[in-house]
Amino acid sequence: MTKLEKLRRFCCASKATVEQDIPTCPSRSSTSTSADNPWEVFTLKQILQATSNFHECNKLGEGGFGTVYHGRIATGGEIAVKRLKAMTPKAEMEFAVEVEVLGRVRHRNLLGLRGYYAGGDERLIIYDYMPNHSLLGHLHGRRPADKLLDWRQRMRIALGSASGIAYLHHEVNPHIVHRDIKASNVLLDEKFRAKVADFGFAKLMPDGVSHMTSKVKGTLGYLAPEYAMWGKVSESCDVYSFGILLLEIVSARKPLEKLPDGTGRRDILQWALPLVEGEKWEQIADPRLGGRFDPIQLRNVVVVAIRCTDGSPENRPTMREVVELLWAGIRPGRAKDVKAVVVEQKKTEEEEEEVEAMVMIAQPSDGFSSRDNFVR
Repeated sequence: MTKLEKLRRFCCASKATVEQDIPTCPSRSSTSTSADNPWEVFTLKQILQATSNFHECNKLGEGGFGTVYHGRIATGGEIAVKRLKAMTPKAEMEFAVEVEVLGRVRHRNLLGLRGYYAGGDERLIIYDYMPNHSLLGHLHGRRPADKLLDWRQRMRIALGSASGIAYLHHEVNPHIVHRDIKASNVLLDEKFRAKVADFGFAKLMPDGVSHMTSKVKGTLGYLAPEYAMWGKVSESCDVYSFGILLLEIVSARKPLEKLPDGTGRRDILQWALPLVEGEKWEQIADPRLGGRFDPIQLRNVVVVAIRCTDGSPENRPTMREVVELLWAGIRPGRAKDVKAVVVEQKKTEEEEEEVEAMVMIAQPSDGFSSRDNFVR
């Protein structure tokens, strides 16, 4: 067995497979005040006033199905409004799925639903406004050195994103597969805490169903091979995408990049794997960090990413295991050998906040030594 195979080896319980689809359309009602749907009631007039009639200067971003605008409501609060481009059946389904999913989830690392509007030809989803926008801009945008995400912030974002996805996979019933985990779908609040967003491609997975078959959706560079080739949707697809995201966070490399000679493209795994096999860990780090990172934490996080991106879905860890592996590898204290890592009982949100706070205040290499290797 090669060193790379040892790094990637991880046991996951296999489950029986069922191929089916699940309808995911919420009620067409535009408002709700029930205990099950505690979002706010917005009128179209309020949203138009908040966004200055969807003025161009309030545009935050644009995707395949809609445009997101910044808004300020009468009470002074800030909101983000996603406006669907056109009322096609495809767009209508994405709207229905996103409202359905957002109505089910409540987690500090998931972007919450403030409200929505469905009337006439308008389909609008209202979220909390995230002042630090998406992770994508921080990793790949042009920013001065003093505005770059530092190492601690990156570790906190990685851990927070993993916690949000683990909640979707393990705490919600039916379980939710996001299907579009990527840097632009991780938003950052005023304290740079991660909020996983954009649930338009999400799938609901009932208990006992290990995978479904579906038309392929998502973003090139992040897609698990079994999903990209055969349309097999499972929680493991999100694990793979998160592994790509982890590599992107530590390296600031894009999932797909043009080769220097312009002859083709190379994905981030093709770039990273030779460095992993050669144990050239520090060459994986974002050079803009100027060496200001914890080398042991870097190595541990990259190893987790490699495990997440194993070509065989049954060999990938679950997202709950990923959270524990990340915490074991970056926490300010004794690093655990992978074999000693067990999946603990779900942490409360207060405990998760304490974990993230400890990561942010830890000094480089706190509690780590050359003997405390994450992988033997």
